[in-house]
Amino acid sequence: MLTHAKTFQAMVVSLVALLPACAHAEAFDTEHIFGFMIGTDVGSVGEREFQTETTGRFGRSGGTYRALGQEFELEFVPVRNFRIELGSTFASHTISGVPGLDDQRRLSWQGASVDLRYRFLDREAAPFGLTFATEMHAHRVDETTAEAVRSFGTEFRLAFDGELVPNRVIAAFNLIYEPEWTRLVGNSAMERDSTAGAAIGVLAQVRPGFLLGGEARYLRKYEGIGLEELVGQAMFVGPTAYFQLSKHTRVTASWSVQAWGRPAGSNASLDLVNFDRHQARLVFGVNF
Repeated sequence: MLTHAKTFQAMVVSLVALLPACAHAEAFDTEHIFGFMIGTDVGSVGEREFQTETTGRFGRSGGTYRALGQEFELEFVPVRNFRIELGSTFASHTISGVPGLDDQRRLSWQGASVDLRYRFLDREAAPFGLTFATEMHAHRVDETTAEAVRSFGTEFRLAFDGELVPNRVIAAFNLIYEPEWTRLVGNSAMERDSTAGAAIGVLAQVRPGFLLGGEARYLRKYEGIGLEELVGQAMFVGPTAYFQLSKHTRVTASWSVQAWGRPAGSNASLDLVNFDRHQARLVFGVNF
């Protein structure tokens, strides 16, 4: 562990040494700089934002698999340290010849969501930032199979972040738990599953308003909402970039590839039964 810590510290120092001088580096606002993770910042009281989040998922165990989700979100901060987000999502699926999935080609309104975040610790006044987030969603189309369903899920996240180098390098860590209840339309049986995992991300400010780095996520899929039976696991890694386009507009782009995975009871090096091969996300936001 000591060797790993020294290696990580050396990598951070080397990265900082390669960055251009940035005498006017801006303070970090981690609310939107990550792609598949979250930071601990929640915005200022009275702040309002409109955001579009496009997520693509590609590749399964065979055939053709492409799923695209387009979410439109409104965010506002009614009181200090508390943020509310309302979202509506459309989904597009192209599935052909994938084992275990019916062929699909459809575009539909998928559902709605509510995201609540509360910041317990502000890293400017504490050793690190700490935020708890919960997102509740109701879906009428399954995000993997594209079948008509009645689905309800909740995503719980505990986020930590801190500056490794003031105004230059920021790191974040997320703990994730996602229980979900799904019933196929026309079927009374309720399916229950859950996903648990952890994620880490590091971004460096190359110049004011431009951050570059990467994220890594380890996810485990279970049958049942109580993490009863493991059905698969996967590790995703990839780059993330954040651009502050203007005082009121921003873009975050992230790509993630499954570097390792394993379905339960298999010796495969990837889990393309429970997880995707590639995931990409593009987020555009504007303050108003």
